[in-house]
Amino acid sequence: MSTKVPVSVVVITKNEERNIEACLQSAQWADETIVVDGFSQDKTVDIAKKFTDKVFMREMDIEGVHRNWSYQKAKNDWVLSLDADETATPELAKEIAEMLKNGTEFSGFAIPLRNYIGDYWVRHGGWYPAGKLRLVKRDKFKYEEVGVHPRAILDGQWSCLKSDIIHKGYPDFEHFLGSLNWQTTQEAKKWVDDKRRMSFGIAINKSLNRFVKTFIIKKGYKDGFIGFMVAFFAGLYQIISYAKYWELKIRGPK
Repeated sequence: MSTKVPVSVVVITKNEERNIEACLQSAQWADETIVVDGFSQDKTVDIAKKFTDKVFMREMDIEGVHRNWSYQKAKNDWVLSLDADETATPELAKEIAEMLKNGTEFSGFAIPLRNYIGDYWVRHGGWYPAGKLRLVKRDKFKYEEVGVHPRAILDGQWSCLKSDIIHKGYPDFEHFLGSLNWQTTQEAKKWVDDKRRMSFGIAINKSLNRFVKTFIIKKGYKDGFIGFMVAFFAGLYQIISYAKYWELKIRGPK
Protein backbone atom coordinates (compact mmCIF):
# COMPACT_ATOMS: atom_id res chain seq x y z
CA MET A 1 0.00 0.00 0.00
CA SER A 2 1.74 3.14 -1.26
CA THR A 3 -0.29 5.74 0.66
CA LYS A 4 -0.27 5.61 4.44
CA VAL A 5 -3.65 5.24 6.12
CA PRO A 6 -4.56 7.72 8.92
CA VAL A 7 -4.75 5.07 11.64
CA SER A 8 -2.71 4.77 14.84
CA VAL A 9 -1.71 1.17 15.51
CA VAL A 10 -1.07 0.64 19.24
CA VAL A 11 0.84 -2.41 20.47
CA ILE A 12 1.43 -3.27 24.14
CA THR A 13 4.52 -5.37 24.80
CA LYS A 14 6.68 -7.08 27.38
CA ASN A 15 9.41 -9.54 26.42
CA GLU A 16 7.99 -10.10 22.95
CA GLU A 17 11.16 -10.32 20.87
CA ARG A 18 9.85 -13.51 19.26
CA ASN A 19 6.71 -11.81 17.94
CA ILE A 20 7.11 -8.06 17.71
CA GLU A 21 8.86 -7.80 14.34
CA ALA A 22 6.11 -9.64 12.44
CA CYS A 23 3.46 -7.62 14.27
CA LEU A 24 4.97 -4.24 13.43
CA GLN A 25 5.85 -5.28 9.89
CA SER A 26 2.18 -6.05 9.30
CA ALA A 27 1.23 -2.51 10.40
CA GLN A 28 3.48 -0.52 8.07
CA TRP A 29 0.49 0.69 6.06
CA ALA A 30 -0.64 2.85 9.03
CA ASP A 31 0.80 6.36 9.34
CA GLU A 32 1.49 5.96 13.08
CA THR A 33 2.68 3.01 15.13
CA ILE A 34 2.91 3.24 18.92
CA VAL A 35 4.55 0.67 21.18
CA VAL A 36 3.99 0.77 24.93
CA ASP A 37 6.49 -1.53 26.60
CA GLY A 38 6.45 -2.86 30.16
CA PHE A 39 10.24 -2.64 30.63
CA SER A 40 11.15 -5.71 28.59
CA GLN A 41 14.36 -7.52 29.48
CA ASP A 42 14.90 -8.92 25.99
CA LYS A 43 15.32 -7.21 22.60
CA THR A 44 11.69 -6.12 22.22
CA VAL A 45 12.40 -2.38 22.49
CA ASP A 46 15.42 -2.52 20.17
CA ILE A 47 13.35 -4.27 17.51
CA ALA A 48 10.40 -1.90 17.98
CA LYS A 49 12.63 1.15 17.44
CA LYS A 50 13.47 -0.14 13.96
CA PHE A 51 9.83 0.45 13.03
CA THR A 52 8.79 3.49 15.08
CA ASP A 53 10.23 6.28 17.20
CA LYS A 54 7.11 6.27 19.37
CA VAL A 55 8.10 3.73 22.00
CA PHE A 56 6.88 4.49 25.51
CA MET A 57 7.78 2.74 28.75
CA ARG A 58 5.07 1.95 31.30
CA GLU A 59 4.68 -1.03 33.61
CA MET A 60 1.40 -2.89 33.23
CA ASP A 61 -0.60 -2.41 36.43
CA ILE A 62 -4.33 -2.74 35.77
CA GLU A 63 -4.99 -3.90 32.22
CA GLY A 64 -7.90 -1.57 31.52
CA VAL A 65 -6.02 1.45 32.90
CA HIS A 66 -2.88 0.52 30.96
CA ARG A 67 -4.71 0.14 27.66
CA ASN A 68 -6.61 3.41 28.07
CA TRP A 69 -3.34 5.24 28.81
CA SER A 70 -1.74 3.67 25.74
CA TYR A 71 -4.54 4.57 23.32
CA GLN A 72 -4.48 8.20 24.41
CA LYS A 73 -0.97 8.49 22.96
CA ALA A 74 -2.45 8.21 19.46
CA LYS A 75 -2.56 11.25 17.19
CA ASN A 76 -5.23 9.92 14.84
CA ASP A 77 -8.97 9.71 15.38
CA TRP A 78 -8.91 6.00 14.60
CA VAL A 79 -6.92 3.49 16.67
CA LEU A 80 -6.23 -0.14 15.77
CA SER A 81 -5.27 -2.26 18.76
CA LEU A 82 -2.90 -5.15 18.04
CA ASP A 83 -1.33 -7.50 20.54
CA ALA A 84 2.34 -8.29 20.01
CA ASP A 85 1.54 -11.86 18.93
CA GLU A 86 -0.94 -10.68 16.30
CA THR A 87 -0.57 -9.52 12.70
CA ALA A 88 -2.92 -7.54 10.51
CA THR A 89 -3.60 -9.21 7.17
CA PRO A 90 -3.11 -7.21 3.94
CA GLU A 91 -6.83 -7.68 3.29
CA LEU A 92 -7.61 -5.97 6.60
CA ALA A 93 -5.38 -3.03 5.72
CA LYS A 94 -7.20 -2.57 2.41
CA GLU A 95 -10.62 -2.89 4.05
CA ILE A 96 -9.79 -0.26 6.66
CA ALA A 97 -8.38 2.11 4.03
CA GLU A 98 -11.54 1.74 1.96
CA MET A 99 -13.79 2.29 4.98
CA LEU A 100 -11.99 5.51 5.93
CA LYS A 101 -12.05 6.73 2.33
CA ASN A 102 -15.81 6.26 2.08
CA GLY A 103 -16.58 7.47 5.61
CA THR A 104 -18.68 5.72 8.22
CA GLU A 105 -21.41 6.34 10.76
CA PHE A 106 -19.89 3.84 13.20
CA SER A 107 -17.58 4.56 16.14
CA GLY A 108 -15.92 1.16 16.14
CA PHE A 109 -15.49 -2.11 14.31
CA ALA A 110 -15.09 -5.68 15.51
CA ILE A 111 -12.44 -7.65 13.63
CA PRO A 112 -12.36 -11.45 13.28
CA LEU A 113 -9.47 -13.18 15.08
CA ARG A 114 -7.90 -16.18 13.35
CA ASN A 115 -6.49 -18.01 16.37
CA TYR A 116 -3.78 -20.65 16.14
CA ILE A 117 -2.38 -23.27 18.49
CA GLY A 118 1.00 -24.09 16.97
CA ASP A 119 0.38 -24.15 13.22
CA TYR A 120 -3.24 -25.24 13.59
CA TRP A 121 -6.00 -22.71 12.90
CA VAL A 122 -8.77 -23.36 15.44
CA ARG A 123 -11.98 -22.84 13.47
CA HIS A 124 -14.61 -24.05 15.91
CA GLY A 125 -15.53 -23.99 19.60
CA GLY A 126 -16.28 -20.27 19.41
CA TRP A 127 -12.72 -19.43 18.39
CA TYR A 128 -13.56 -18.16 14.91
CA PRO A 129 -14.51 -15.58 13.86
CA ALA A 130 -14.68 -14.47 17.53
CA GLY A 131 -14.65 -10.82 16.49
CA LYS A 132 -13.35 -8.27 18.99
CA LEU A 133 -13.72 -4.50 19.01
CA ARG A 134 -10.26 -3.50 17.81
CA LEU A 135 -10.70 -0.54 15.46
CA VAL A 136 -12.20 2.39 17.35
CA LYS A 137 -12.48 6.15 17.42
CA ARG A 138 -10.10 7.19 20.15
CA ASP A 139 -12.43 9.72 21.81
CA LYS A 140 -15.42 7.34 21.70
CA PHE A 141 -13.85 4.33 23.37
CA LYS A 142 -12.39 3.14 26.66
CA TYR A 143 -11.84 -0.08 28.56
CA GLU A 144 -13.34 -0.92 31.92
CA GLU A 145 -10.47 -0.30 34.32
CA VAL A 146 -10.10 -3.81 35.75
CA GLY A 147 -7.18 -6.24 35.76
CA VAL A 148 -8.47 -9.07 33.57
CA HIS A 149 -10.89 -9.27 30.63
CA PRO A 150 -11.86 -5.58 30.81
CA ARG A 151 -15.10 -4.78 29.02
CA ALA A 152 -14.92 -2.56 25.95
CA ILE A 153 -17.08 0.56 26.36
CA LEU A 154 -18.01 2.38 23.14
CA ASP A 155 -19.93 5.63 22.83
CA GLY A 156 -21.85 5.00 19.63
CA GLN A 157 -22.68 2.14 17.30
CA TRP A 158 -20.30 -0.47 15.96
CA SER A 159 -20.16 -2.86 13.05
CA CYS A 160 -17.97 -5.74 11.82
CA LEU A 161 -15.16 -5.92 9.30
CA LYS A 162 -14.70 -9.05 7.20
CA SER A 163 -10.90 -9.39 7.11
CA ASP A 164 -8.83 -11.04 9.82
CA ILE A 165 -6.26 -10.36 12.48
CA ILE A 166 -4.02 -13.43 12.79
CA HIS A 167 -3.30 -14.43 16.39
CA LYS A 168 -0.44 -16.86 16.99
CA GLY A 169 -0.29 -16.54 20.76
CA TYR A 170 0.04 -20.24 21.57
CA PRO A 171 3.02 -21.93 19.91
CA ASP A 172 2.26 -25.05 21.97
CA PHE A 173 0.15 -26.32 24.88
CA GLU A 174 2.81 -25.25 27.39
CA HIS A 175 2.25 -21.61 26.42
CA PHE A 176 -1.51 -22.16 26.44
CA LEU A 177 -1.29 -23.43 30.02
CA GLY A 178 0.96 -20.53 30.99
CA SER A 179 -1.63 -18.08 29.73
CA LEU A 180 -4.37 -19.99 31.55
CA ASN A 181 -2.38 -19.84 34.78
CA TRP A 182 -1.91 -16.07 34.55
CA GLN A 183 -5.50 -15.35 33.55
CA THR A 184 -7.02 -17.47 36.32
CA THR A 185 -4.88 -15.66 38.91
CA GLN A 186 -6.22 -12.32 37.67
CA GLU A 187 -9.78 -13.68 37.52
CA ALA A 188 -9.61 -14.87 41.13
CA LYS A 189 -8.37 -11.46 42.26
CA LYS A 190 -11.19 -9.80 40.34
CA TRP A 191 -13.78 -12.00 42.06
CA VAL A 192 -12.38 -11.09 45.47
CA ASP A 193 -12.23 -7.38 44.66
CA ASP A 194 -15.80 -7.43 43.32
CA LYS A 195 -16.97 -9.36 46.42
CA ARG A 196 -18.51 -11.88 44.04
CA ARG A 197 -20.37 -14.80 45.59
CA MET A 198 -18.67 -17.98 44.45
CA SER A 199 -18.82 -21.58 45.66
CA PHE A 200 -17.40 -24.95 44.70
CA GLY A 201 -20.80 -25.96 43.31
CA ILE A 202 -21.04 -22.85 41.14
CA ALA A 203 -17.50 -23.40 39.87
CA ILE A 204 -18.16 -27.05 38.97
CA ASN A 205 -21.38 -26.09 37.19
CA LYS A 206 -19.64 -23.34 35.22
CA SER A 207 -16.78 -25.68 34.32
CA LEU A 208 -19.11 -28.35 32.93
CA ASN A 209 -21.21 -25.78 31.09
CA ARG A 210 -18.14 -24.26 29.47
CA PHE A 211 -16.88 -27.64 28.29
CA VAL A 212 -20.23 -28.65 26.82
CA LYS A 213 -20.79 -25.27 25.20
CA THR A 214 -17.32 -25.22 23.61
CA PHE A 215 -17.05 -28.86 22.54
CA ILE A 216 -20.65 -29.72 21.64
CA ILE A 217 -22.80 -26.63 21.08
CA LYS A 218 -20.09 -24.60 19.31
CA LYS A 219 -18.81 -27.73 17.53
CA GLY A 220 -15.30 -27.80 18.96
CA TYR A 221 -15.29 -31.53 18.21
CA LYS A 222 -14.73 -30.63 14.54
CA ASP A 223 -11.19 -29.57 15.50
CA GLY A 224 -10.44 -33.08 16.78
CA PHE A 225 -8.01 -33.47 19.66
CA ILE A 226 -7.13 -29.77 19.65
CA GLY A 227 -10.84 -28.98 19.87
CA PHE A 228 -11.12 -31.26 22.89
CA MET A 229 -8.18 -29.58 24.60
CA VAL A 230 -9.63 -26.12 23.91
CA ALA A 231 -12.91 -27.21 25.51
CA PHE A 232 -11.10 -28.90 28.40
CA PHE A 233 -9.08 -25.77 29.13
CA ALA A 234 -12.25 -23.66 28.87
CA GLY A 235 -13.80 -25.73 31.64
CA LEU A 236 -10.57 -25.85 33.62
CA TYR A 237 -10.46 -22.04 33.62
CA GLN A 238 -13.45 -21.84 35.97
CA ILE A 239 -12.36 -24.44 38.50
CA ILE A 240 -8.75 -23.17 38.67
CA SER A 241 -10.04 -19.61 39.09
CA TYR A 242 -12.19 -20.86 41.96
CA ALA A 243 -9.26 -22.70 43.60
CA LYS A 244 -7.22 -19.49 43.56
CA TYR A 245 -10.24 -17.49 44.76
CA TRP A 246 -10.73 -19.96 47.64
CA GLU A 247 -7.06 -19.65 48.55
CA LEU A 248 -7.24 -15.84 48.57
CA LYS A 249 -10.36 -15.89 50.75
CA ILE A 250 -8.82 -18.37 53.23
CA ARG A 251 -5.24 -17.11 53.36
CA GLY A 252 -5.61 -13.55 52.16
CA PRO A 253 -3.44 -11.85 49.53
CA LYS A 254 0.28 -12.60 49.52
